[in-house]
Amino acid sequence: MEGPLMRLATTLQYAADPRTAADQAAGWESAGLDAIWVAEAYGFDAPTILGYLAARTERLAIGSAILPIYSRTPALLAQTAAGLDALSGGRAMLGLGASGPQVVEGWHGVPYDKPLARTREIIEICRQAWRREPLAHDGLYRLPLPSGLGKPLKMLTHPVRDRIPIYLAALGDRNVTMTAELAEGWLPFLYLPERAGQVWGDALAAGAALRDPALGPLDIVAGGPLAIGDDVTHLRALARPMIALYVGGMGARGRNFYHDVVTRYGFGAAADRVQDLFLSGQKEAAAAAVPDELVELSTLIGPAGYVRDRIAAFKDSGVTTLNVTPLGPDPQRQLAAVKDMLA
Repeated sequence: MEGPLMRLATTLQYAADPRTAADQAAGWESAGLDAIWVAEAYGFDAPTILGYLAARTERLAIGSAILPIYSRTPALLAQTAAGLDALSGGRAMLGLGASGPQVVEGWHGVPYDKPLARTREIIEICRQAWRREPLAHDGLYRLPLPSGLGKPLKMLTHPVRDRIPIYLAALGDRNVTMTAELAEGWLPFLYLPERAGQVWGDALAAGAALRDPALGPLDIVAGGPLAIGDDVTHLRALARPMIALYVGGMGARGRNFYHDVVTRYGFGAAADRVQDLFLSGQKEAAAAAVPDELVELSTLIGPAGYVRDRIAAFKDSGVTTLNVTPLGPDPQRQLAAVKDMLA
């Protein structure tokens, strides 16, 4: 494995007690962890937990994965990222995504419309705010509003950095192209390194052709559940419910982005079967219906030599930050072992 070392990251489990999970994750800094992401769905908000992590860590990069673009104004997203960057001493990453209509319309009560245009405008407005330029924008977001009561304002406080890294969660071709053009990093989900090129290669190339060289190379953040051990069948069974949840339950029929990407990988019939079972309430059967090959390729679960090979596959596909979710009773040991493999 030649070339620059991959960074090692993990995602905080948002269904767990946030303080306990954050305290545990802060201890993983000593295992060599480089970055930690905090998700936001329809549980606790991510910035509160990220602020706590900022105070509990010294070196880790901390990022949202992701803040839905519909739940906050562009200016509030810029303020939140700048505040976290100040608290952490310049370690914040702003992960953004469109989420999906199930959460956006069901939880936030906001129409799920024009996700690409909104994302593009939010990136522009955030970077404008961090440079402390008066916010003036004429698009889906109008700053100031034409009532005549508002005026273009610049950020009152001085950000630690005028360029906070923006990471986009993207799966569709147009969204991935925009990510490769505009963002510092990409957060794909259910990433299969052996098949990523056939699904996203053209979209990434199209965006890279438009990319400002000042952005630097695109940081691709991908990985999956991690477990180093010989009991492969049992350990992989731990990953099945999560895959079934996303492929089967994160969206309605015909509007599930995870189902779509698994179909593009070549597992269309199986994805339909998982969705049918999950939506009919048969969650255990849905988990059992997840194809073995999909579990194998989207995780890092097996003996140490096998995990090392999986790391090589992720790196060869272009992944620059390995994002893993350690399973089992000793996550710090698992992370430390992977850090040694990366070295």
